[in-house]
Order: sequence, then C-alpha cells, then structure tokens
Amino acid sequence: MNHRVGRTLFALVVSTVVAVLAYQWITDPDGRSRRAAEESAVLAAREILVETIAVDRLEVVDPLSPNRKVGKVYVYAEAPGWAVSGYYRRNDRDRWHPFLMALSTDNSLKRLKVQDPGLVPQAAENPLLEIAR
Repeated sequence: MNHRVGRTLFALVVSTVVAVLAYQWITDPDGRSRRAAEESAVLAAREILVETIAVDRLEVVDPLSPNRKVGKVYVYAEAPGWAVSGYYRRNDRDRWHPFLMALSTDNSLKRLKVQDPGLVPQAAENPLLEIAR
C-alpha cells in the first residue's frame, strides 16, 4: 500500500514538473523571435545567393529546405550577425556546391565563400565573394 502512494505521488510530481516546463518552453517569446530572425537571415541568404550566382534557375538546400542526402546545413548567430551554410546547383546535371555566407545584423552580405570554380570571374569583381578549393 505504501509503495502505491509513493509511486502515485512521484508520478504526479514528475508530470506536473514536465507540464510546467513544457508550458514555459512553448510560451517563451524569445524562442519565437529567435526563430523568426533565423528564418529572415536564411531568406536573405537565398536572395543574395541567387543575385550572386546570376542564373535563371538555382536549386538551393538551406536550413529552411534541408536535404539530408546532400549534406548538413546550418544557421547560427555569429557576433554580430548570422552565418548560413548550405548547397546549391544550377541544374540537375550540375554537382552540389557548398556555400558559407556571413551576414550582418541587418542581413546584408559580409562574406560569401563557395566551392564553385565557375564563379571565378564574379569573384574577381566582388571582394565579398571567395572561391574555396
């Protein structure tokens, strides 16, 4: 009898703690605002990438549209601003090219590093574009 009361009391305490923590996590406005800032940074990175590559059709894998078969992608805070990584390709016959983009706090381009030898002419004209080997 004593074990039943102890188990019931333990279950009630644990479930109450879990419920309170879950409620606090769900209603936390900081988490939602951070997610909105991350999404804004990724959307800005997409636009910058399309403008930099300057092709009609560009397939992008980034934190908002991940594809685990292609590779891991990230968005993370980098003081000050954001860093976004991902992959792109021009068409189905093109290979995936990894990129790492550094954005300022207002989501403007600070640096774009890509592994794409086809962008060497653009890199010569744009000091923010770096071609990795």
